[in-house]
Amino acid sequence: MRLVHLDLKGAAPRVSYLEQVFPLLSQLGANGVLIEYEDMFPFKGELEILRSPYAYSEEDIERIQQLAEQHRLEVVPLVQTFGHVEVQGASPAPHPGSRGLPWTPPDGSSPQFILKHEKYQHLREVERFPNSFNPHVPDTLALLRSILSQVIEKHRRSTWIHIGADEVFHLGEGVDSRNWMSQHKGDVGTMYLKHIKEVLGFLTAQYWGLRVLMWDDMLRKISVGALRAPAAPWGRWHWWSCPAAVQFLTKYVESGFEAVWFASAFKGTTGPAQAWTPLSYHLKNHLSWLKVMQAVPRLAPLRLQGVVLTGWQRYDHYSVLCELLPVSIPSLAICLQTLVNGGFTEEAKRKVLDVLGLESVQLEQSTCEGRGAFPGVEIYHMVEQVNGHLKESIVKVLEEESAIKGWFSPYHRKRQFGNPRNMESFGSKVLKLHEDWESFVRDLRAQLERIYFPDTVEEWLEENVNPYLDQLRDLVRDYR
Repeated sequence: MRLVHLDLKGAAPRVSYLEQVFPLLSQLGANGVLIEYEDMFPFKGELEILRSPYAYSEEDIERIQQLAEQHRLEVVPLVQTFGHVEVQGASPAPHPGSRGLPWTPPDGSSPQFILKHEKYQHLREVERFPNSFNPHVPDTLALLRSILSQVIEKHRRSTWIHIGADEVFHLGEGVDSRNWMSQHKGDVGTMYLKHIKEVLGFLTAQYWGLRVLMWDDMLRKISVGALRAPAAPWGRWHWWSCPAAVQFLTKYVESGFEAVWFASAFKGTTGPAQAWTPLSYHLKNHLSWLKVMQAVPRLAPLRLQGVVLTGWQRYDHYSVLCELLPVSIPSLAICLQTLVNGGFTEEAKRKVLDVLGLESVQLEQSTCEGRGAFPGVEIYHMVEQVNGHLKESIVKVLEEESAIKGWFSPYHRKRQFGNPRNMESFGSKVLKLHEDWESFVRDLRAQLERIYFPDTVEEWLEENVNPYLDQLRDLVRDYR
């Protein structure tokens, strides 16, 4: 199986965009999607508090599955069940300087967090941190059962579910956990497995035949003896070099595992604020995983069940957005075709160019030549302009224009005086640059709004455009 990961805890696309993307995924060799809904799922009843203001409707969830079925894509929902639970719905975080009062952005949206909400704060492993569940509070499993049930009930076609369970930060540091380890002469690993088995026990009893995936980073620290007990397929998640991966595979064979998945990355791993996807980096990642795959037959009876091509949209719900999906589609195409063809062969390259409507791909420069014909290609080209020229063009005017540095400095602007003769020497140039970028950003905003909800559009522009364009806007305001 080749699943493409859709991380919806940031920049969740409208369903109308998925209508264009799903056939592309199928064309390029994917046969499934791993959907990390987070606060985009239409939770009901007591869980309604977990929903984003822009959450998909129940009809949207059904439409997504119809689209997947139409294009022969298996849908695997992902629900975090231990760590990373700062990333689902609740009340907005206080704005700095707000004296603790909730802050809501102008568009009415708000950041979403389970354990940020007062209702669920008692479920934190460590009171100060909203990242991880306390596995010893009965309400934790009760909440997880409710969340899992609602998601699974809306995905009755799915034969797999992913329970996350990675990066359970601060596990073992809470008072309840320390007491448990002391009384049971246990360690963090056995305590981790105890909670996972409780989650698996619920799923096995309630949804017979549903197969379970999870990330493996927490399992790597647990002994072979402790790992022998779980009788379920486990997921793998890391982007390490081949020797390290084979080392852990050997451990899992000794622990009695029969099947593993690998998880590569086509975006979202090269920096929390990365705006442009480095093609060569992600291609090398997949070439490394192909080498690991070649080693699997030597580890029989272990077999490789599938690969998840992860595409993280945030490192967690407190961080900024990584690369937008349209920006990373060339990377995704290259990575998928590399897996399909066993390398980035001439055949793989030709398929990528044909499907995406491109003339050529420059891997080391992370650029593509040609207009392109893939969903969101307009955003791809416009983000390329922002990434490559916006900051540079504005800095060049502000820092290299001698008339500005000499006759229109911050000192002059603050006191509102200057010589009109000198100001006119740079005025037309600055006004033209400002007009051009404002027009460009209006077009960019319009393209973003076709694919994304208002909160994503505002956040992306605020993070990637305004830090530079605001400097130019301020200069133009003072000049006028």
